[in-house]
Amino acid sequence: MHVPTKPIKEYPWLIRLFFWNQKRRYGKVLEPGMLWGRSPWVFTTLALLYGALDRKHSPLSPVLRSLITVRVSQINHCEFCVDINSATLVKRGVPENKIEALWEWQESPLFDQTERVALEYTEAVTHSERYVDNDLMARVKKHFDDDTVVELTGLITFQNLSSKFNNALDVAPQGFCRLPPSH
Repeated sequence: MHVPTKPIKEYPWLIRLFFWNQKRRYGKVLEPGMLWGRSPWVFTTLALLYGALDRKHSPLSPVLRSLITVRVSQINHCEFCVDINSATLVKRGVPENKIEALWEWQESPLFDQTERVALEYTEAVTHSERYVDNDLMARVKKHFDDDTVVELTGLITFQNLSSKFNNALDVAPQGFCRLPPSH
């Protein structure tokens, strides 16, 4: 990594509470968390935003949220994010062949229409040379109401923030999911 993590005891107690929860949930403290933890205010705000986006009663299904986060991570070349988010997809019951097919979802019969429009929207939001035109937004709104479109957009942009942060600081995967190498 381009910036080292600090020993856990050097982080403020509030951040160490988040680390304790990460260790309980993932079996280890996440290196991106330790990097964000160098800025406690930003880390705390980011953790609260993530919790709001990944809550149990989100209008977006857990599987769709994870498909989106993996796809954004693939586009942004964040190996850590692909690793942890693919592991979450497996825990949410998605077979590995569907996760592997996410690289070329347009050619795969494994994705339903709602997933396809969400992934198309995800790519349009993530790729800076693309944009969301009226036709795409009309297709998105056939599957999602306005409140859910806001939440979907928030999730995509949050994952862009996270994956670009991790990629810029060269955060390596932590071995959560053993999938074939990225394309």
